Amino acid sequence: MVSSTQSFTFNAENLARAEKIIAKYPAGRQASAVIPLLDYAQRQNNNWLTQAAMDTVAKMLSMPPIRVYEVASFYTMFNLKPVGENFVQVCTTTPCWLRGSDGIVSSCKKKLGIGMGETTADGKFTLVEVECLGACVNAPMVQINDDYYEDLTPELMDKMLDDLKAGKKLAEGSQTGRRGSCAQNGPTSLTEKAKTNA
Repeated sequence: MVSSTQSFTFNAENLARAEKIIAKYPAGRQASAVIPLLDYAQRQNNNWLTQAAMDTVAKMLSMPPIRVYEVASFYTMFNLKPVGENFVQVCTTTPCWLRGSDGIVSSCKKKLGIGMGETTADGKFTLVEVECLGACVNAPMVQINDDYYEDLTPELMDKMLDDLKAGKKLAEGSQTGRRGSCAQNGPTSLTEKAKTNA
């Protein structure tokens, strides 16, 4: 963790959000708001938590700081060191691995010139390996910042990284046009519209 001499204060918008969340809990149970408050702090602080930010959350919730550090270090959604502008999280759990996540990892490493847990020199990309992100049916997939990108190939991943480097917005979801979790070749059931008795 970083030095506690740094300071952190919620901006007006996030302070109002935090107070609204805290108000949902009965007296003495405000600690239940720790995860959303840490999320607001992380989003305000370029997607990572300083010790000062965690201390601010602890003070707001009347919690011992160590309890906040425990939460922040337990959940992988919280970053305890700076990350790149594009936080690339590659799922390598069994369904994604069976569908080619090794190729996605190799593509990212080669294209970005970094290894897992590293950030590019320009601060634009951080690459990490994560456990299941819950989009197994459209594997392999990655999460970049808050968005999911599914049905990937190494070639599609290369293009996505090039587009991000160029400042282009990516289309979220399946990169092959698959809708929801239907079969790769399209729906196999409920292919006709239901008739109504009107």
